[in-house]
Amino acid sequence: MTKLNMVQALNKALHNEMEKDEKVIVLGEDVGKEGGVFRVTEGLQQKFGPNRAMDTPLSEAGIVGVSVGMAAFGLRPVAEIQFNGFVYYAFNQIINHIARLRNRSRGRFTSAFVIRIPSSGGIRALEHHSESLEAHFVHTAGLKVVMPSTPYDAKGLLISSIRDNDPVMFLEPIRLYRSIKEEVPEEEYSIPIGQAKVVKEGADVTVITYGTMVPPTLQAVEELGKKNINAEVIDLRTLWPLDDKTIIDSVKKTGRVAIVHEAPRCAGLGAELVARINERAFLSLEAPIARITGYDVPMPLPKLEDYFIPDSFRIMKGIESVVKF
Repeated sequence: MTKLNMVQALNKALHNEMEKDEKVIVLGEDVGKEGGVFRVTEGLQQKFGPNRAMDTPLSEAGIVGVSVGMAAFGLRPVAEIQFNGFVYYAFNQIINHIARLRNRSRGRFTSAFVIRIPSSGGIRALEHHSESLEAHFVHTAGLKVVMPSTPYDAKGLLISSIRDNDPVMFLEPIRLYRSIKEEVPEEEYSIPIGQAKVVKEGADVTVITYGTMVPPTLQAVEELGKKNINAEVIDLRTLWPLDDKTIIDSVKKTGRVAIVHEAPRCAGLGAELVARINERAFLSLEAPIARITGYDVPMPLPKLEDYFIPDSFRIMKGIESVVKF
């Protein structure tokens, strides 16, 4: 095993799958010769050639539209959108074609491909480079949505996503690209889509989070431990389909819930989680569910970014309010 950051782990996953299956094609702006803005695709064009690691024109609609055709005729494209805020230009293709192709063709065609998107804020990169759009994709029937928080999970989940027969929106937290290193196996392995991970077990409160918010949540929980508050932390990993069983089992055990995400509060994924918990475990709740989220404004300019994104202190206070209710 080797210690890798998330960029390196994702690169290894792409190498593994391109070696294993010649139908896997990587395409996007600057993904070939330059190896991508964040170097996730570095070395792929040199090893597999320009027909399998393709630089495209500056057109998100074109990148995704071409991928639809590739997937319909048996290839497995992995398309990169440089930043989450640039994906708006491809919404027509994603919503009207990718997500509906299997249903529209009554199973004759599928959209077996991955759209990789560097996502969320925390690197002072302005609003269109720091969006958290996961709720849009979760709300679109026909898409699977994945967001890893560690290098190990990133490799295993990307491999599963490339092999999946449905379209997968693979959201990569920019802030975590190089901030964490951990042991990652050299050989291929997969992590099932739709399976959450209990990062830390506890008995007093269930804290549900994902992506960029996992590290500050764990910091907050560590501080709460000094106050004898024992929190259970769930990393969703897959935002759709949700792992209802892991969530509900934990809520029934602890009776209290806090949800943490960077995206704006209104109609964010936290709202869906609250609804599902109320439907399935309402009688187990001993306090109202807390949501610790970004605010209902665009991602602010860099000097205000830290006020928008929940930090460990805000997360700690939100969890503490649920426990003390």
